[in-house]
Amino acid sequence: MERDQIRETLRDFMGDNYLFGDTDRLPADEESLLEKGVVDSTGILELIEFLEDRFGIEVAESETVFENLGSIGGLTRFVLAKTGATQPVG
Repeated sequence: MERDQIRETLRDFMGDNYLFGDTDRLPADEESLLEKGVVDSTGILELIEFLEDRFGIEVAESETVFENLGSIGGLTRFVLAKTGATQPVG
């Protein structure tokens, strides 16, 4: 799965599960999901479960930091790193 596919999968999940389909409220890729009110502490746990199930990765406790889970961009980079997925050049 490539970067854009991962990003869209994450955006779809958040729009459906946290914003009840109101995708206009999705923040820009580098904006904080917490500060924008998209997820809370319970939502982060659900998000981790989704990442593990959907992408077949394991999220260690030490990896549950803002850099990895705090924004759509951070999540995308984290999944790319964990899966070794391809990133198109350009």
